[in-house]
Amino acid sequence: MVQHEGLSPTQEDCGNRDAVGHRAATVEQGRFCLARCTCGWRGPARRARSLARADALGHEGGA
Repeated sequence: MVQHEGLSPTQEDCGNRDAVGHRAATVEQGRFCLARCTCGWRGPARRARSLARADALGHEGGA
């Protein structure tokens, strides 16, 4: 998985370029929130839920 500081992860990061079947959601772990996808991709842990939601949308191709 490729992580670029300051940039949201995208579908390209997961290695699965097929947009069908990507269902990302946010998950809370303690004080942090992160995006997870059905393809196995995980976004970085964030303190702001809005940033985790943006990561999820970006991964699904909605941003």
